[in-house]
Amino acid sequence: MGEVFAGRYELVDPIGRGGVGAVWRAWDHRRRRYVAAKVLQQSDAHTLLRFVREQALRIEHPHVLAPASWAADDDQVLFTMDLVSGGSLAHVIGDYGPLPPRFVCTLLDQLLSGLSTVHAEGVVHRDIKPANILMEATGRGRPHLRLSDFGISMRKGEPRLTETNYVVGTLGYFAPEQMMGAEPDFPADLFAVGLVALYLLQGTKPDSQDLIEHFAEHGTPSAPDGVPEPLWQVIAGLLQPDPQDRFRTATGARKALNAAVEMLPEPSEAEEPVEVFDQIGPLPEGFGPDGPLRSGGTTAAHSPGPRTTDPRTDGQFAPQPSPSAPASMSETGSFHLPPPGPAVPAPHAPQTAAPAAPYGYPNPVGYTAPAASPVPAPAPGPHDQPFTHPYTAPSKGQPPSRHRRPPPERVRDHPRRWRSRSCWWPWSASPWASGR
Repeated sequence: MGEVFAGRYELVDPIGRGGVGAVWRAWDHRRRRYVAAKVLQQSDAHTLLRFVREQALRIEHPHVLAPASWAADDDQVLFTMDLVSGGSLAHVIGDYGPLPPRFVCTLLDQLLSGLSTVHAEGVVHRDIKPANILMEATGRGRPHLRLSDFGISMRKGEPRLTETNYVVGTLGYFAPEQMMGAEPDFPADLFAVGLVALYLLQGTKPDSQDLIEHFAEHGTPSAPDGVPEPLWQVIAGLLQPDPQDRFRTATGARKALNAAVEMLPEPSEAEEPVEVFDQIGPLPEGFGPDGPLRSGGTTAAHSPGPRTTDPRTDGQFAPQPSPSAPASMSETGSFHLPPPGPAVPAPHAPQTAAPAAPYGYPNPVGYTAPAASPVPAPAPGPHDQPFTHPYTAPSKGQPPSRHRRPPPERVRDHPRRWRSRSCWWPWSASPWASGR
């Protein structure tokens, strides 16, 4: 049998991996059902603070996947969520490429519905991207998504855990005001929703920098190829660089989306139906639908299994991944803000049709693409986690690649100093002294 955590959760097999923790399929001996358990892999104070914030979030909504319970065992902690087996939107795009507009509208409606409840609780998600939007394995039935991973979310007015001149999130999904150091707010989440919508309709990650520059210089362009004009008007309202010109609430964007759906053309008979597959796979040997099995094939009684140690963590508990487990890597991290400069968007940019942008529109005669300004590579801060490998959806029939995070550095106790990676910092600069 597997490791029994805190006398209740039996870890079965790993199903994903994020920036600060591994996600396992686990058997809940108390509720007698399978759950997803996120096991924190690092125990520094900064990571623990984010863990406490995430596990404290309780939002009940059919399209939100928030923590349900948590447990601690010695110096290891985990929290559990519902088990969602259909992978993420990145898996769906990896299987089908660009998705039909009506299918995308169904997904966007569910995403905005869940996000409106999150915002009603005063929470800014801050990391909306395809890899954080999970799918139930519904086959060819109506899709059902769940907004997940609230690891860097925060309530408006809460103190930020990042230092000055740092922004937290995933490169390519930042709203322009985030890159200028603005406080996290709901319209920044809506900008990311607009980028997700383009990703679903075009099958590739949009270039947010080109989008921002084009909107700021030329206003709203015409609809890209394959995107119906009514749907494009909604997406363009999510992608306005100036947050004052953007949809202010998820509820307002959802109402506009529902009106646009009424004007979409009916799907053609040649349109391929989209099927959401089970991405987790069968249970490993020793486990059945009703939990762990005895040698005779019946459900086993609850008994703690042997603990597994890892020499890289000085004997601390370290779950061992199974050979068939997918490793979904997170791109979430902390990044340096660029030096102060002029604001990117004009306060009231013209909203008239203009020559197409270089992110998918046909270039008209005489159009010259604006030169992209060089962006310096982000330098790590004292509280940054190591960057993880970029996520790539696995192809059909090919086993996904796995990457191991480097072992955490041991922190030496010192009465007046603390250590961050490779350098010593005075106590006055530490997050404990400043209250961050």
